[in-house]
Amino acid sequence: MWKEDVIDLKLAKFFEISARALLSMLIISILVAILAGIVCVFYDLRLILLQEFHAAFKTILVDVLTVLAIVEVLRTALAYFSEGRVKVTYIIDTVMVTVLTEVMAFWYREMDWEKVAMVIALVLSLATVRIVAVRFSPKSAREEL
Repeated sequence: MWKEDVIDLKLAKFFEISARALLSMLIISILVAILAGIVCVFYDLRLILLQEFHAAFKTILVDVLTVLAIVEVLRTALAYFSEGRVKVTYIIDTVMVTVLTEVMAFWYREMDWEKVAMVIALVLSLATVRIVAVRFSPKSAREEL
């Protein structure tokens, strides 16, 4: 029985080291993606002079919100790296930023009211889940004890 515990411990250690190495590579790739997104935003600033303001600002706004969504993914990866678990609130924040990016894009095209209603319901449900996740998080439960 003792031998099996040692094997399990070594396997767990191997998994932890492997996960940290892969996560480090993921974090580096996310940072490169953020840098590329920022470069893209600055490159798209030229559209202000080449296109009408409405179209140029739409492109820039979507680019900026996309970079912010990637920053939220980075926060999630860093939280896992430091705490060893993924916080639900970070995932919900990432999804909300992504959905709100799409909502901003809705302003620039015709949408059926059903689709708009579904997006509103999605945002409200995500906000509700986030509030519940913060209210009933394991950390707050430990503080109450």
